[in-house]
Amino acid sequence: MFDTLGSGFRTVLNKIRFSDDSKALDKALDELKKTLLKNDVYHKTTKEILAQTKDYFKTNPIGKENFLKALSLSLESILKTNLNYGFSYSSVPPTCVLMTGLQGSGKTTTSAKLALYLKGKNKKVLLVPCDLQRLAAVTQLKTLGESIEVDVFDSQSTKPLEVAKEALKVGKNYDVLIFDTAGRLAIDEALMDELDSIKKLVKPHDIFYVADSLSGQDGVRSASTFNEKIGISGVILTKFDSDSKGGIALSIAYQIGVPLRFIGVGEKLPDLEVFLPDRIISRLMGAGDIQTLAEKTASVMSDKEVKDIQKKIKKGSFTIEDFIAQIENVKKIGSMSSIVGMIPGLGNMASNLKNMDLDNSEEIKNIKCMVNSMTKKERLDPSILNGSRRKRIAKGSGLEVSDINRALKQFDMAAKMAKQFSGKKGASDFMSMLGQMKAQRR
Repeated sequence: MFDTLGSGFRTVLNKIRFSDDSKALDKALDELKKTLLKNDVYHKTTKEILAQTKDYFKTNPIGKENFLKALSLSLESILKTNLNYGFSYSSVPPTCVLMTGLQGSGKTTTSAKLALYLKGKNKKVLLVPCDLQRLAAVTQLKTLGESIEVDVFDSQSTKPLEVAKEALKVGKNYDVLIFDTAGRLAIDEALMDELDSIKKLVKPHDIFYVADSLSGQDGVRSASTFNEKIGISGVILTKFDSDSKGGIALSIAYQIGVPLRFIGVGEKLPDLEVFLPDRIISRLMGAGDIQTLAEKTASVMSDKEVKDIQKKIKKGSFTIEDFIAQIENVKKIGSMSSIVGMIPGLGNMASNLKNMDLDNSEEIKNIKCMVNSMTKKERLDPSILNGSRRKRIAKGSGLEVSDINRALKQFDMAAKMAKQFSGKKGASDFMSMLGQMKAQRR
């Protein structure tokens, strides 16, 4: 989502080549204004970012590093609020949450994503289907619930208010109840009256508005209307991995005074992240987000795996079995584009990988076929794979020798990267962070 915005920021920085060059600062600020408006950032938000960035240089010398710092600070002040990020719990369980939004925003899928996120926090979650307007909504929620092994409330009632009332009675043994409410193609009084009735009955701890990143300023206006009519406590932005301009993310909190709480960074159910301004700004500036990557990785890896990989990274050793195991772990973490975007210096590659599907990739399938035709010794030491061994593996896996050569070349590149990574301080910091995350989860 932030590809064009991040690229624009890097172009702005290149305008400042020398220190204490006021003309270069003016050019950079002008370029920054164009970048923000081009990316659909609200004009008042743009004005505030420019003013704060410029004010920084009243007491600090002009230079590329200081401009980067000034821009980061101004973005931080725009994105930050005094309210909560992520999920908060009521003092007395269960914590009830209303999911609201227009039809097509991804509300039902986001409800399941949120349930999976909470399940990862060892919370018992009940999904409640109160969207009886869209015929497939209840079936969709049940299917999603089954796929993540989260309970979905089953009711024979045809009235959303009755479904919510029944769910409250059986939901006392759950930590969190997520009510997936109906949407419309446009805001109308009937929708607002229905939501207001459910709100009065459920007395939710949080009301999330699910906004489509592609909706731009229309999404901000809709969120503002929901806030006025119903009162929302947070926004979940979906399709964050899309080709949208990104302005809605920079504008929505500033314009309506409600924090972004989560972002959907891909189509898969694990692709939901807590929105933390400093981490988003880090990605925008091309510095990645190692902290979030460590948290996601820690959630899918056992203590033993973390320790084993720590040892292997320090030694620079990496086997084909490790290669396959990490591909499986990556699939659990989320989409490739979201993962690459967290790695410092690789943010520009995210858009190229957004459509990469590790489940259905031909390359990954070929690598797995190859590995299944190898001996244990060959998997642990691919350097012994001479011509005759490669022919045998090709025959056993139904591939060509050229496919085997290409797959081994890809593995070799991954092994070299792991070895190179092991020599960087960032790698040890990342693995240390993983260990800390595992300790916190105990």
